[in-house]
Amino acid sequence: MPFANYKFPEGILDHARKEEIIHRTTAMFVEYFGEGVRPYSMVLVEEVADGGWGRADETLTLEKMGLAPKSK
Repeated sequence: MPFANYKFPEGILDHARKEEIIHRTTAMFVEYFGEGVRPYSMVLVEEVADGGWGRADETLTLEKMGLAPKSK
C-alpha cells in the first residue's frame, strides 16, 4: 500500500489545500504504480504545534521560517 505522511506547522493549511495535497499525492502514486493502487493509497496530513519540530538540531518555528505566527 503506498503511504505518504506530510507534517506541516499548525494552521498554515486550510481544508482545500490539504485536500489538494491528498489528491495530488494519490495521482502521483497512480502515475508510478498504476490505477490499481488508488484504493489502497493512504495520505496522512498532520499538523504540528509551532515549535514542536526541528531539523539539524534546531527547533523550527513559524517566525524562524518567516511566516506569521497563528493568531490565538
